[in-house]
Amino acid sequence: MKLSQEINKRRTFAIISHPDAGKTTLTEKLLLFGGGIREAGAVKSNKIRKTAVSDFMEIEKQRGISVATAVMSFEYDGRLINILDTPGHKDFAEDTYRTLTAVDSVILVVDCVKGVEEQTEKLMQVCRMRNTPVIIFVNKLDREGKRPLELMDELALKLDIAVRPLSWPINMGQQFKGVYNLHEKNLSLFRPAKTQIEQDRLLIEDLTDPRLDGMLGSDAAALREDVELIEGVFEPFRVEDYRSGSVAPVFFGSALNNFGVRELLETFLQIAPPPASRASDKREIAPDEDRFSGFIFKIHANLDPRHRDRIAFLRVCSGTFRRDKPFLHVRQRKNVRFSTPYNFMAQRKNVIDEAFPGDVIGLYDRGDLKIGDTLTEGESFTFQGIPAFAPEIFKELVSTDPLRSKQLDKGIRELTEEGVAQLFTQEVGNRKIVGTVGELQFDVIRYRLEHEYGAACRLEPLDFSRACWITAATPALLREFTRFRERQIGYDRDRNPVYFGESEWMLRATMQAHPHITFHFTSEFTTQAGQPLAAAG
Repeated sequence: MKLSQEINKRRTFAIISHPDAGKTTLTEKLLLFGGGIREAGAVKSNKIRKTAVSDFMEIEKQRGISVATAVMSFEYDGRLINILDTPGHKDFAEDTYRTLTAVDSVILVVDCVKGVEEQTEKLMQVCRMRNTPVIIFVNKLDREGKRPLELMDELALKLDIAVRPLSWPINMGQQFKGVYNLHEKNLSLFRPAKTQIEQDRLLIEDLTDPRLDGMLGSDAAALREDVELIEGVFEPFRVEDYRSGSVAPVFFGSALNNFGVRELLETFLQIAPPPASRASDKREIAPDEDRFSGFIFKIHANLDPRHRDRIAFLRVCSGTFRRDKPFLHVRQRKNVRFSTPYNFMAQRKNVIDEAFPGDVIGLYDRGDLKIGDTLTEGESFTFQGIPAFAPEIFKELVSTDPLRSKQLDKGIRELTEEGVAQLFTQEVGNRKIVGTVGELQFDVIRYRLEHEYGAACRLEPLDFSRACWITAATPALLREFTRFRERQIGYDRDRNPVYFGESEWMLRATMQAHPHITFHFTSEFTTQAGQPLAAAG
């Protein structure tokens, strides 16, 4: 009984968006409601020197952007909420993609001024691939932006999903007066409250209530017309359509002014799904199974620079995780135990004795854990759907201080194990090649190597445009291919062979010329035995 109650109590979701849409600001305001913080930080402000609570790496504070997923938990109205605040910048999208494997639903933030942007579309495609339930929060209504009906059309068209407004704004910009909650039939009048929780709501039976005219003036008639149009154009909202990923409910508000956030949060708690079953290579794993299981979706070294710690983030999928209890590390086929597991409030950590499906916990790691690892209570299976993506920018890592080469080797190994980038080695010249999906990742790597490991280096550009993992039906065919292309062949950290293409045209030509070689654009490929096919022998 306790396990089912704990499962139903939890809601685990990610907040995603294009950069500067207000994702981290929305996260802070949700934490205000949960009592996790007393006052919100000011994001990317030159005048207010505070920084967002969920941006705790020094480079994040300097640049005013999120470059790593932050994990935060709080309780509200009898629910335990786990928020994963993800990077918005496209250069760190891989961290966001992996995070989406660890959540049960998503809140997608859209800037009402800019509308649906490129990174928003890409993130939504990942959600659609998994049928992840999505709620859309249209932000910055205190600014002049696109008309709400125009935004609704744009959301449906560019995000390729049916949308259904559950709140509706009354004007915007300087004329913004509030939002009407279509789901609960109440009205919230706008009053800027950047660091407080807005309280005033007007409960009304229906839109004929004469109090509307006194409060809204001529805008009352416009609101009635808008609501009549919405109810006539959009299908009635059904929770099962949202949970299946076929309909995205839409809310309007201003996260900076803490307005419309309550409607979003309270409706989210009503409709968002509790922890669900997860696919493994053997079977579906239900959350209410008695035996524990979970997977690692993120690793962060030096979360606390004073202690040089390395934390692996684990999503609990079934059963109960217990402190100091031995669990099976499936990949290494050995038992491991954890004496100080944590939950998180951004940078703050609290030791826990147990955790339940839906929880995200931090485990101290001595280098045994990797992204994608599965832990169980004895059964041997591996959770699916946590790939590494083919990088698009490549640079050779060159030490500029031979006396610090050990620090450089350790630093780049640990950073690439986090998923900040991917590390490949070439046997010709024993070259170390760092691959990323964005240029900004190299800035983070250089900064962290210098400040966290004391390692000096330079990163020299290479003329590669794509890396593909390669497999063949037999080791002999693979050896023959790699022998004559050694300058284009590298190996990932698991010794899986990788082909580097100088251009998309060259890559396609090579693929056509060698039909017996299979080229993979993510690392999620396996042999029949379920293990990656390396260049054996």
